[in-house]
Amino acid sequence: MMGMDDIARRGLVLFGCGHMGSAMLKGWLARGLAPQAITVIDHNPSDWLQAQEVRLNGALPEDPAAVVIAVKPQGMFDSLPAIARYGAAEGAGRSLVITVAAGIPLVAYERALGAETPLVRAMPNMPSSIGRGVTAIIGNAATDAAGLGMAEALLAAVGAVVRLEDESQMDAVTAVSGSGPAYVFHLIDTLAAAGEAEGLSRDLALQLALGTVAGAGELAQRADESPAELRAGVASPGGTTEAALRVLMDDEGGLGPVMKRAVAAAARRSRELADG
Repeated sequence: MMGMDDIARRGLVLFGCGHMGSAMLKGWLARGLAPQAITVIDHNPSDWLQAQEVRLNGALPEDPAAVVIAVKPQGMFDSLPAIARYGAAEGAGRSLVITVAAGIPLVAYERALGAETPLVRAMPNMPSSIGRGVTAIIGNAATDAAGLGMAEALLAAVGAVVRLEDESQMDAVTAVSGSGPAYVFHLIDTLAAAGEAEGLSRDLALQLALGTVAGAGELAQRADESPAELRAGVASPGGTTEAALRVLMDDEGGLGPVMKRAVAAAARRSRELADG
């Protein structure tokens, strides 16, 4: 893939190897990137990380192809002094810097590293931990097509990657796909609880809810039809599904209005966090 040859030759640095960092590292190794091409900086390395053959907490390379910041947002600025050596402000700026820290805009990194530093902001989501995530990316003005291609190749190791047209879209991405897994988990829980209220055991209701959501999601991804067309295919006129959909699709109290309010609340909070 684009940029991976450069990464194999020059190497990359991963700052932070928690849940997301570990998911990316597993994906890179599974795709054949040599462990010795990867330098990992993590102050509390897991047993799994220590068992890998990456360069762990060693000397930083002079000119890596990419630097990936995967620390928690509240700890990101503590990591910037070490990362600053790769920024244009220090006379470098050849390394692509990719951040998966939520809520921190590109301009904050430009102030710390220099506006000429190629930067990509990424928003992955929780299913990335099993390679089924979706990640949105946006680059700054200093990031060219090759840089975006390199970022896409690295992040594709944990799932699908989409490119945004403007960074202002990141708040909506956060609200839809970043926070979205929690909405689905709540749907599973409430669907199981509704089944239990109709006389099913909790275990059976949860098994049915889990299988239904997982199967329906997979079908929606594979099918040529839109979700609306698939929904119509389940709902026979006058049948049980139609009766349920009349409740779920109510213009005022149905799922649509509730979901719009929920996503709007998450997007609003994302903007508030970005503004500090």
